[in-house]
Amino acid sequence: MGDVLSALYPWTKAIHIMAVISWMAGLFYLPRLFVHHVEQGPDVAGLGSVFAMMEEKLLKMIMNPAMITTWLFGLALVFTPGIVDWGLAWPWVKAGGVLAMSWFHFWLAGQRRLLLAGRATLSGRRYRLMNEVPTVLMVVIVVAVVLRF
Repeated sequence: MGDVLSALYPWTKAIHIMAVISWMAGLFYLPRLFVHHVEQGPDVAGLGSVFAMMEEKLLKMIMNPAMITTWLFGLALVFTPGIVDWGLAWPWVKAGGVLAMSWFHFWLAGQRRLLLAGRATLSGRRYRLMNEVPTVLMVVIVVAVVLRF
């Protein structure tokens, strides 16, 4: 199995990077949609349902598949011989960052359900602040992987 993973390493890494980019795009955009949903959705008839449709499509058609692909190909990289040295700090930092990013993804999905049910309690300002979470996590993950400390 290790030989197959080693032979496929460049493809595995490329697909992993593309999936991460797609996932991150959604993690950056969905909270912005929430900002507009709570700030402008109630003011214009039918606009709330437009935001709800956009949020659903982003989450189900882009973010969920991208997150799953990121995880699958990331795990394939972990099991590729010679790629990860668990004696160093960086894989642990990256793993923690990815777990936190996944938690944020599911938090966003929960917020979407609250918005649909009319039970969202966060303001546009709060969603703007939460929009910074994936940026901070991305910086931590990229620095850990590139510097390999």
